[in-house]
Parts: sequence; structure tokens; C-alpha cells
Amino acid sequence: MDNRAILITGCSSGIGHYTAHALHERGYRVFATARKAADVERLRADGLESFQLDLDDSASIEATVADVLACTDNRLFGVFHNGAYGQPGAVEDLDRNTLRQQFETNLFGWHDLNHRILPVMRAQGHGRIIYNSSVLGFVAMRFRGAYNASKYALEGLADTQRLELRGTGIHISLIQPGPITSRFRQNAFAAYKANINPDNSAFRDAYQRMEERLEKEGPAAPFTLGPEAVLKRVIHALESPRPKHRYAVTLPTYAFAYLKRVLPGRWLDHLLAKAGG
Repeated sequence: MDNRAILITGCSSGIGHYTAHALHERGYRVFATARKAADVERLRADGLESFQLDLDDSASIEATVADVLACTDNRLFGVFHNGAYGQPGAVEDLDRNTLRQQFETNLFGWHDLNHRILPVMRAQGHGRIIYNSSVLGFVAMRFRGAYNASKYALEGLADTQRLELRGTGIHISLIQPGPITSRFRQNAFAAYKANINPDNSAFRDAYQRMEERLEKEGPAAPFTLGPEAVLKRVIHALESPRPKHRYAVTLPTYAFAYLKRVLPGRWLDHLLAKAGG
């Protein structure tokens, strides 16, 4: 890949970690970022160029972009926006700060990074921006309202940006995974315990059942795939002369995309309520 440079967020584990290593082996010059210094050191020990990046902090984003561009002579082929988390909880139990924090990481930080990178891509006349969205970017499931909202907003922002960048040589792609093997579940449970008080909620019994499920080290959710399934779509979005606008990953994503087109709203709600637990 003639040493094309790509910046990837959220590389401490899961999809980001796997993709960073795989693209490095494929010949890309990968800048793997993570929020914690210990994860950055681990990535560097693996042979990757890595920088500390906190998506909630504009100063951190500015510094990381400057460091990466200094390494590449002010050029960057691609960005894979992957760093994100899920905040569980019923919508009525989300206070303003909890909802804002979900958007800071999952949307505003990504936008801030793009804001600083796009002038570079415009100047060079090409670029690839890939967003890791979700099946929950176009269908909703209960107790995932903050995450649903952040991904719905991401999809709208990306669609608008794609229209605005027509003719520039800069391509925008959304990847829509369903269940993928990662630490997403463990991180979501930590966010739930930090920000939701089940004792004062109308959903106390439902939360108790959810806690029991999350605390079990049981089998993965049905139709779960490994991160290599996402990597396949990332490679196409980077290397195809005509990358797709959206890439579905896992059977639930394909199934719900079809069902949303053909089912009445009440029927789809019934299925989503059952699927969401």
C-alpha cells in the first residue's frame, strides 16, 4: 500500500486493536491511538506508531493530529473513527451530563478530529474517512438510548458530509456492525455502574435482570463475529476506487435493515423489544 498513512482511534482492544495490527501487516503506516498511556506503550511494544488521544479533550486531539502530521510531512491518507463506548440505561434515567458524555466521545471528538484533518485531505486532493457506526445507528433498542442517539446522529452527520465533499476526492464510509467480539460489553457495564442508579428507577427490576446477564461470563450473543469481519469492510473502504456509503456487518445488521424497509412500525417495534432483552 506504498506506506499510506492512516490514523485509527480506540486501539486499546477489540476492533481498533485488530485493525491497526492487520493494516500495519498489509503495508499501511498505522498511527494507532488510545486514551491510556499504558495502552499506547503496549501498542508501541508491538511495533506500531502510537499516540495518546482522549476524544473528550480538544487539546489532546489537536496535539495528536500535530504529532501525526509531523511524522508524515503533513499528509494523511485515511482516518478510521472507532473509539467509542456504550452507555446503558433507560432514556429517562440519563441525566444531561451522562448523555453529553456519550456524545463527547462517540460524536463530538470524531467531528473535532475531522475538523483538523479535512484541510490536509483537501490540500492533497484525496482521503478516506471511515466511521464505525452500528446496527443501532438505524434501529433502536431499549436501555441503549444514549448509544442509539449518538450513532443515529453520526449517520446523519456522515451523510451530510459525504454530500458536501462530492468532487473533492475525499470519500466517507459508514460501517454498521452488529455483535462483534470485543470489550464493548464490559466497558458498557462499567459505564452503567458509574452513571445509573437502579434503586430510584421505574426500571429497577429490568436493571436487575440486565445486571445478572452482564455479570455472567456466558457465551457471546447470537451471530457474533470476530473483528476480522469489520477489517474486511475497512479494507474495501480504503482501497476500492468506489467505496460504499455503508457496509453492513453480521446477520442482525442485514436482517434489521431489510425489516425496517418492509415492516410496519408497530411490528418492527415488537421485534426490537424482544431482541433488546
